[in-house]
Amino acid sequence: MNERPSIHKLGPVTLAPSVLPHHAWTYLFAAFFSIGLVTFVSIGQAYILNEHLKIPTSRQGTISGNLVFWTEIVTLLFFVPAGVLMDRIGRKPVYSAGFVIVALAYALYPLSRSIEELTIYRMIYALGIVALTGALSTVMIDYPAERSRGKLIAITGFLNGLGIVALNSFFGGLPHRLVAKGFSGIDAGLYTHFAIAGVALISAVVVGFGLKGGTEVRKEERPPLRNLLSSGISCAKNPRILLSYGAAFVARGDQSIIGTFLPLWGTTAGIAMGMEPAEAVKKGMMIFIISQGAALLWAPVIGPLIDRWNRVTALIVCMGLASVGYLSLGLVGNPHEPGSIIFFVLLGIGQISSFLGAQSLIGQEAPKAERGSVIGMFNICGAAGILVITTVGGRLFDSMSPKAPFIVVGAINTVVMLAALYVRIKFPGRGYSHAERE
Repeated sequence: MNERPSIHKLGPVTLAPSVLPHHAWTYLFAAFFSIGLVTFVSIGQAYILNEHLKIPTSRQGTISGNLVFWTEIVTLLFFVPAGVLMDRIGRKPVYSAGFVIVALAYALYPLSRSIEELTIYRMIYALGIVALTGALSTVMIDYPAERSRGKLIAITGFLNGLGIVALNSFFGGLPHRLVAKGFSGIDAGLYTHFAIAGVALISAVVVGFGLKGGTEVRKEERPPLRNLLSSGISCAKNPRILLSYGAAFVARGDQSIIGTFLPLWGTTAGIAMGMEPAEAVKKGMMIFIISQGAALLWAPVIGPLIDRWNRVTALIVCMGLASVGYLSLGLVGNPHEPGSIIFFVLLGIGQISSFLGAQSLIGQEAPKAERGSVIGMFNICGAAGILVITTVGGRLFDSMSPKAPFIVVGAINTVVMLAALYVRIKFPGRGYSHAERE
C-alpha cells in the first residue's frame, strides 16, 4: 500500500507534494533578489555612461534604447530553449546559473571601454535574465498546491517589488557614498558593480543548495516556436485575447520605459544642474525608487479590485490609470523639484495597474488546451513592445525631450483603453469566478 506524500505549509501557503518548507524559503529568498538584481542595470548603466565612458548626455537616450533592444533580441531567441532546458535538467541548475551569468555581466560592465563592449556585456546580462525570470515563474507554478497558487503569486509579487526598492536604493546610492569617502568616480563605479556581482554569486550558492533538485514529474508542454505562433495567432479570434496581446505590448513596454529612461532622465537632469555623476545617479535612482515604491503599495489595492470586476472592465480602469500616470509627466519641469514627486507616484500606480490588468485578462481568457501557446504569444507581444517602444523612445529622449518617451507610452495606453471600451461593449465576456479559474 503506497503512502500518500506528506503535505507541508509555509505560513498560509500549502505546498505541493514533495516540496519542503526549506525549498519554499529558498524560493522566497530568490524572489526577493532576482528582479532587484535584474533592474539595477539601468541605474548602473547611467553611471557607466557618464563617469566611465564620458558619453554626452545628448546621445544617452539612443544608446540606452539600443542596449534594451539587444537585450530583448537575446530574450526572444533563448526563452524557449531555456524552458526546455529547465524541463530536461531541472529548475535549480538553471536558476543558479542565471545568478552566475548576471554576476559575470555586472563584473564586466564597469570594465567597458566602448559602447560596443557594453553591448556585448549587456547581451551576456540578457542570458542571465532569461534564466532568472524563466526559472522564477516556473518555480512559482511548481511549488504551491493548486489552492494556494494565488497566495504564493501575491507574496512573490510583493517580494519582487521589495527587492527592487531595497537593492536599488542601497546600490544606487553606493557610488555617491564611496566618492564621499575619497574614492575616485571610476573606482566607485567599479566597486559598486563588483559588490552587486557578489550578491548575485551568493544568491547562486543559496539557490544551488536550497531549491528542490531533480526535474518535475508534471511538465508543461512547451510547443515549438512555429506552433506557438500559429496557435497563439489563431486564438486571437477571441477579441479579448487579441485585446490582451495589445495590452501586453504596451504594459511590458511601460515597465521597460520606466526602468530605462526614468533613472536616465534624473541623472542627465542632475548633471545639467552641475551635479557630479555619482550624485546625479543617486538623484535619478530616487525618482525611480519613488515610482516603484508607489507601485509596490498600490498592487495590493488594485489586485483585489481586478478580481471582483469583469476583466475587460478592469483593463479599462488599469489602462486609464496608466494613461494618466504617463501623460502627467508632461507637466514636470525639473524632475528633482519636490512638487514632481506626485507625478512619479502616479507613474508607478499606472505602470503596475497596466501590468496586472493585462496579466489578469490573459490569465482568464487563455484556453486550457492552448494555454502554453497563448501565454507564449502574450510574452512575445510584450517583448515586441519593449523592442519598439525603447528603440523609438531612446531617439525621442535625445532629439525632443526626456519626457517624450513617457508621453508616447501614455498615448498608446489611451489607445488600448479605448480598444478595451469597444471590447467591453461588444464582447464583454464574463466576470471572475474562483470556480471557473482553472
